[in-house]
Amino acid sequence: MSHDVVADGLSIIRNAKKASKNSVIIKRISNTLIEVLKIMKQKGAIKKYKINSKEKSIEVVFGDLFECRAIKPRFTVKKDQIEKYRRRYLPARSIGTMVISTNKGLITHEEAKEEQIGGCLIAYFY
Repeated sequence: MSHDVVADGLSIIRNAKKASKNSVIIKRISNTLIEVLKIMKQKGAIKKYKINSKEKSIEVVFGDLFECRAIKPRFTVKKDQIEKYRRRYLPARSIGTMVISTNKGLITHEEAKEEQIGGCLIAYFY
């Protein structure tokens, strides 16, 4: 495993989904991973997640999720470059979400376009 907790967590979720599991427990957590899971829950990709602070793990129950990956290297994008990366990572215009780290926290690519701000690409899912 690498030191990138977000990439490791999303790989665990993707592998469990491909193995037809309904839920998975992620042993390594970070605040960034929790924020990504929060966005995934808002979009319906996961149904719920439960943080176990004693064991420092998260249990994730899947929803409508087909693919989730971390974006490596973490490209820094300006507000007018978001569309270029959306076309690269997402399958269609109305399908999927990219997570962008901005000075206002982690937001989706739609919110970044509305607020006219750029940031650093973290992950995508659909």
